[in-house]
Amino acid sequence: MLDVTLYTDGSARGNPEGPGGYGAVLHFVDSRGALHEKELSAGYRRTTNNRMELMAVIAGLEALTKPCRVEVVSDSRYVTDAFNQKWLDGWLAHNWRGASGPVKNVDLWQRLLRAASPHSLRFTWVRGHAGHPENERCDKLATSAADGQNLLTDEGWECYDGK
Repeated sequence: MLDVTLYTDGSARGNPEGPGGYGAVLHFVDSRGALHEKELSAGYRRTTNNRMELMAVIAGLEALTKPCRVEVVSDSRYVTDAFNQKWLDGWLAHNWRGASGPVKNVDLWQRLLRAASPHSLRFTWVRGHAGHPENERCDKLATSAADGQNLLTDEGWECYDGK
């Protein structure tokens, strides 16, 4: 299996009424020792930070064409703790309900689980805006996408708001 590092970040302006974007950067080294990178980003008309964080991870995983060992590096505790603290296991066991009620963004969590299924994943949290070069790079991609002219609608997603 190929070892891949997936750096991600999301950004929303006027959360949830304003635009948002995500940025993701995939890194892997091939058998000859050459580094390969791929940047991914998109902007949406209306969204939340958490949706953009999830979409960044999904975009990165969906870009992989074969099973890989993936380290996901994110400044989002929402994403990293869902896996590392086993929140996701509890949500699944309780039909997408958490300690404080229905889980938000179920559509994206389900899509993330599908995208993750062929891979071996590990999640690492990094402090945002603390100078980590790849986190800063993803933040710039996300911000640029949010500020862009060709923003997408979130109509293709079930915007589950917990109600």
